[in-house]
Amino acid sequence: MGEPDTILVVDDDVDIARFIEVNLRLEGYRVLLAHDGATALRLVEEHMPALAVVDWMMPQLDGIELTRRLRADPMTAPIPVILLTARGQTADKVIGLQAGADDYLVKPFDTLELVARVRSTLRRNQENREVSPLTGLPGNSRILREITDRARAGVDFAVSHVDIDRFKAVNDVYGFARGDEFITALARALHRAVVEVGLPPAFLGHIGGDDFLVVCSPDQLKPMASKAILEFQTASDALYDPVDAERGYVEVVQRNGEVQQANLVTLSIGVAIGQIANGQLTDPREVIAIATDMKSVAKKHNGNYVAVDRRSALHL
Repeated sequence: MGEPDTILVVDDDVDIARFIEVNLRLEGYRVLLAHDGATALRLVEEHMPALAVVDWMMPQLDGIELTRRLRADPMTAPIPVILLTARGQTADKVIGLQAGADDYLVKPFDTLELVARVRSTLRRNQENREVSPLTGLPGNSRILREITDRARAGVDFAVSHVDIDRFKAVNDVYGFARGDEFITALARALHRAVVEVGLPPAFLGHIGGDDFLVVCSPDQLKPMASKAILEFQTASDALYDPVDAERGYVEVVQRNGEVQQANLVTLSIGVAIGQIANGQLTDPREVIAIATDMKSVAKKHNGNYVAVDRRSALHL
């Protein structure tokens, strides 16, 4: 058997926190305790728990704000959250779910319900998220499911394949550790962009390496791309050595000793527009393939570029 899942319990009521801890440990889980939001954020950063059980009503940083902060960071966004609340009204539950909670428990609750919700939430998370170890973002299986679900829901959507231009030069000059920092910077930039476009929620996935995929509504495409490009440009400029950032290029030494200049990184974004027509569902792999083709088109242009395919043949 593998290591037990780690669950973070956050509640300023010491007795309730202890009650939850004891019952979860009896079920074989490893439990971390925090009695305030700030401690919870530190424990999340140090241990990356499999799930967080968070009380809504806490002083200073309450459960809603804590959940929002977890969702705002690409590294912690995939952590499922069960919100504990004494608020049983539907409107209150909606607030919790909109903040990013995966489930909720209304106080008082019994042990069986607590354990059942923890188990079901962990199971759903494991089934629905194939997570990138670098960015914490869902991977290919979850991406395919997201596109399929949107098509079946009967709404138009845009699928964007985002890629860093001249990323190889970064790895060649600075090494893979610095390259990972560029990838993480893009993940954060894209996450801020998809959060800012608001509702309906946009989806962000990590295909691998420096390739990401965003699914959003067509009218969210332009503000999402603009925000992502601006955020990434600022972050990536700061990751270069000062001398390289100042002159606007890096010097790459080839195997034969020749020195070549490579401009600083930019983004190429290829977009496929999914349209609902005739009740037919095209394989989501086809949608991604079209977005990838358009990314190749974008790469033929200088600087940051978004290439959109609007072929009417794409019926989902």
